[in-house]
Amino acid sequence: MSPQESGQRGLPETLPDPMPIDVVDNHVHLDITREGDEPFDVAEAVRRARAVGVTRLVQVGCDLDGIRFTMDAIERHTAIVGAIALHPNEVPRLAAAGRLEDAYGEVERCAAHERIRAIGETGLDYFRTGPEGVPVQQDGFRWHIDLAKRLGKALQIHDRDAHDDVLRILDEEGAPEHTVLHCFSGDLAMARECAERGYYLSFAGTVTFKNARALRDALTAIPLDRVLVETDAPYLAPSPHRGATNASFLVPVTLRAMAAVLTVDVPTLCRAVSDNSERVYGPWDAERIGQSA
Repeated sequence: MSPQESGQRGLPETLPDPMPIDVVDNHVHLDITREGDEPFDVAEAVRRARAVGVTRLVQVGCDLDGIRFTMDAIERHTAIVGAIALHPNEVPRLAAAGRLEDAYGEVERCAAHERIRAIGETGLDYFRTGPEGVPVQQDGFRWHIDLAKRLGKALQIHDRDAHDDVLRILDEEGAPEHTVLHCFSGDLAMARECAERGYYLSFAGTVTFKNARALRDALTAIPLDRVLVETDAPYLAPSPHRGATNASFLVPVTLRAMAAVLTVDVPTLCRAVSDNSERVYGPWDAERIGQSA
């Protein structure tokens, strides 16, 4: 029995067939290791992703340690750009400890770096934070929206059990030009609302799960020029690897499943994902960064 069949953790050993056109993993946590796993070697993670045509990664740091890791990663690896924020579950914890304002200051200082391309993941999470944490969580979301707009960065949103409030607060504050709902978990109706607002929706391995029919229906509501793909690694490995540790080299599994749902050929979806990613985050290549400055 394979690790995937047994539900055992650990990276799958076999790389999937490479993409015909290079794509981007829109959301990965190279700083996070699941219990029982060996820590990631970032250079090896990048190498294995590149081998299957996932040539660019958005590393997401969503607590102070993760932000510091991200700042180091973007300096060392040209394949990586960063997104940083205080996760919605982190905001109430820092507030209770009297450390939130100082943490905001660190986020803002780091976010000015040219290779930090997004503020995120921010948003709302009503699953892990109880009602007592909702007001400060919502205030934190508003603070991050404002920061993204002031710095001209994209916004990456975490939304768990909070769909209505996420959309309401974005409407009230005014969303940045490039707003991404990472690991989209809404239904068809919400996807249509997001499409009307011009938001980008990023789909993770969850879209491949057998019980995710509603999520696949939602995918069909999104124009190709607003679709992104991600891992949320080390979590949410796509079927047939569900339960294993996820990594950027598994993006091709998710993307091929998405192409089947959308009834488009794989190269067409790859090209759309690549173009959309660079529209949201800008170029990864140092020479092109200089040209676009």
